[in-house]
Amino acid sequence: MSNTRELYPIVFADIALFSVLDDRLHVLLVRRSEDPLAGKWALPGGILKPEVDKDLLGTAQRVMRGKLSVDVPFLEEVCTASGPHRDERGWSISVLYLALFPMDQVNAAVGNKIDALKWVDPFAANAPLAFDHSELLNKAITRLRTKVERHALPLHMLPQKFTLSQLQRTCEIVLGRDLDKSVFRRRLKDLHGQELVEVTGEMVRGLQRPAQLWRAANGFQFIG
Repeated sequence: MSNTRELYPIVFADIALFSVLDDRLHVLLVRRSEDPLAGKWALPGGILKPEVDKDLLGTAQRVMRGKLSVDVPFLEEVCTASGPHRDERGWSISVLYLALFPMDQVNAAVGNKIDALKWVDPFAANAPLAFDHSELLNKAITRLRTKVERHALPLHMLPQKFTLSQLQRTCEIVLGRDLDKSVFRRRLKDLHGQELVEVTGEMVRGLQRPAQLWRAANGFQFIG
């Protein structure tokens, strides 16, 4: 009987998980503990398990729960990479997912896995990632920036309650440029004029005066 890996490709879900740390965009990397490419840093990912995963999104969700011990609030398919030379184990297919994670949960999520995981500035990587993950990361960054450029609000990177200044600054960090405050406020409604965020009725102490706290409006989606 022929070897299964000669008949069927290995199927992966790889995840580019972004958050904001120290006023900069960061992505989560995992250090591989096994061959191929043991010791190299890569995007977190895993092989499809048909007996466990109902689809590849389920694979991505399972991988993230295993790495962070929490559910990631946003996952979106970005692209598919395939070929015979991506992985020395055989012909492979990888579906890349863009994921966002709240900035106030970053340190707690990594916890005692700090030796295996790290958050890095995606624009300051010192060495190429394992496999073709550097290329996949660039595609994920482009998708994230394109969505925010099209006025999608990256609320999944913020705490559940946030100030508008925090939200504007998060958009600026993603885009890599400052935004005019009055122009930014137009982003708070969708194309149909529906509010994307709503006031909580709570206040937080600011640098000059108390600031209102906001939250995602009911039914909010990161669309752009």
